[in-house]
Amino acid sequence: MSVNLARTAEGWWVQTPAGMVRLALPATTTGELLADRAALDAAVAAALAAGPAEARPVGSLDLLSPVTAPARVVAQMVNYRSHAVDSGMDPDRVPPTFFRKTSHSITGPTGDIIRPAGVEFLDYEVELGLVIGRDLPVGTTVTEADLPRYVAALVVTNDVSARQIQLTRTQFYESKSYPTFTPVGPWLTLVDAADLQRLDSLRLTLSVNGEVRQDRTVADMIVRPAQALTLLSRFQPLAAGDLLLTGTPGGTALTAPPKVMEKLGALLPPATKWRLFFQRQARNPRYLHDGDVVTATIATDDHALDLGTQRTRVIGKSS
Repeated sequence: MSVNLARTAEGWWVQTPAGMVRLALPATTTGELLADRAALDAAVAAALAAGPAEARPVGSLDLLSPVTAPARVVAQMVNYRSHAVDSGMDPDRVPPTFFRKTSHSITGPTGDIIRPAGVEFLDYEVELGLVIGRDLPVGTTVTEADLPRYVAALVVTNDVSARQIQLTRTQFYESKSYPTFTPVGPWLTLVDAADLQRLDSLRLTLSVNGEVRQDRTVADMIVRPAQALTLLSRFQPLAAGDLLLTGTPGGTALTAPPKVMEKLGALLPPATKWRLFFQRQARNPRYLHDGDVVTATIATDDHALDLGTQRTRVIGKSS
């Protein structure tokens, strides 16, 4: 059964029917918290058994990201069939691809997304985050059966992206790594084998100013978590507290141009091609603007597994 944890400057908390109860653990990082699972389980049990007098309303807490930095933050590129179609790709031919984000980009579930000066075409990508619970050495094979050994928790994430940097410089690392470009939380949802068997039922939803932009379940995913961790571990070790973003569904602001325009663009000098492309993108109202409120939720439709909702606001760096 899943359990929702939260982090504040005071420490870690457990969501109970009566409210939020403080965890009696000294851990200051997500890695420390998850590394001793026996101690964590005992502390969670004690908190769940606490009386209502020890609980505080969640609204009284200033929630921070439940994934602490420094940590490895790895992401999967084009890993939902609907996103592949939006990107002009064949979902059955998309190769598994990973890229890194700086952990300095991590921010909390209610903070601001700060748009750097000069950055236009800011985009959103709601993603299911897997939080690693133990060492995953290079060369590890992860099966569906032993996925719970390595994935300790799930989180809501938003892979904020500066598209003109990503496309014109082919620079994923920079375009997705500015401070506040990875909102995480609100919950660190501890999961067991039964919860992980329900992954396909998790629905990822993102809205901007109340307008739903993304709405798909994990069943749309191309490379599943066990396979992704196996492929990643060919070259990248992971440790407790590290984070894998597993891709976003269709519905982002950026979509591929019609095929005929792609063919025409291939005939143009790069500078001309990108100038014309972004002139067209400038007429797209779906990109994020200062003042926009982004709401991202991941949960099963029956809310038996509920990772919570994050609400963030876009502001300019000079705001």
